[in-house]
Amino acid sequence: MTTIAAKVRPERRVIAYLAFLSVLLAFGVDVSLPALDEIRSSFDLGSGSGAVSLIVTFYLLGMAAGQMIYGTLSDKFGRVPLLLAGIGLYAFGALGSALAPGINMLLAARFVWGVGAAAPSVLRPAIARDLYEGDQMARITSIVMSIFLIGPALAPSVGELIMLAGSWRYVFVAALVLALGAAIWTVDFGETIARDNRRGIDPSAIGRAFRTVIRNRAAFGYIMTMTFSFGAFFVYLDSGQPIISEIYGRGEWFALLFAGSSLSIAAAVLISTRYTRTHGAASVARIGVVGHIASAAVFTVMALTTDGRPSFWVWYFFLCVMGSFNTVLTPTANALAMQPMARLAGAASGVLGLVTLGLGAALAAIVDRQIVDTVTPMAVGNLIYGLLSLAMLMWARGGSLEPVDPDA
Repeated sequence: MTTIAAKVRPERRVIAYLAFLSVLLAFGVDVSLPALDEIRSSFDLGSGSGAVSLIVTFYLLGMAAGQMIYGTLSDKFGRVPLLLAGIGLYAFGALGSALAPGINMLLAARFVWGVGAAAPSVLRPAIARDLYEGDQMARITSIVMSIFLIGPALAPSVGELIMLAGSWRYVFVAALVLALGAAIWTVDFGETIARDNRRGIDPSAIGRAFRTVIRNRAAFGYIMTMTFSFGAFFVYLDSGQPIISEIYGRGEWFALLFAGSSLSIAAAVLISTRYTRTHGAASVARIGVVGHIASAAVFTVMALTTDGRPSFWVWYFFLCVMGSFNTVLTPTANALAMQPMARLAGAASGVLGLVTLGLGAALAAIVDRQIVDTVTPMAVGNLIYGLLSLAMLMWARGGSLEPVDPDA
């Protein structure tokens, strides 16, 4: 059932806008991946340096750092002002990255860029919760994700095309164009939070919101389910390009391979939206977790029996399968986590982003450091994080999805 606010905008318009916000925040990761080799060379980092993977990690950490700020303030001042502020910071970080004279300044600018990207990251689910609820919200967010995944399929190719015309710095300048488009569209799309759902801000507001979320078994359980899932997925974002380039020696194929994996994931998510309509979000979440564990277990056996170097196409196949199941889980678990949080959707979305992105990036970094000349750490890490995700999912199912009163 939709709210009154949802009837003001056609569903397709809402999907298109939320998908564009998703592309905006993902562009900061995906378009930079083909540039990692040139950045490594430009700053004399050496082929064995792990600093280049931090270019992705610092962006994700910046996104995590900004979550509670945007979410809580948007519950008071509205979604539009906070989105515009974040988009401005996004543009500033992108420009700083393009002009960075060294790796340390680049990482600092990437962090700022990530803090700006936190605005669309945290406010997408808040906007969706403003307009929809329950299985319909899960269906909408799944469609948004399937469309958004076309971005990762194209962004690395866009990055490579840009580098044909100039240095890796031009790749980061391109993000400024997207930021301008996002600002214009945000103003046109308008505000979504109803006046009677806005909440006051006081020094303890963030703390209260955080406590409300973590004390709700269903909300926090599904958040932790996503956190371990994100930890597994971020391993590929951080280390996929070095694995393809250095372990398998196929760096020139990276954009095409990344596009293929993104499209396979998008297809899986799109198929899952039909299942969500008929069987519900909880059922799809279980399929996502169990499918990820099963594929990770087989991948682990393959890695251990080949001294950590299964054939390239075996590795790539399991990468696509695990990514598909992982990503099918994300929108459904997101919708389930947000379901009890209607009266503080912005703050709850901030908690969700802070935990899933911050802890997920830290979990991925643990695995990334182990990847040197084999893919075994990736396989084992996916299996362990999948099992922990399943444990959190089972625990969350014992909680209530009824809306909570944060003032009670």
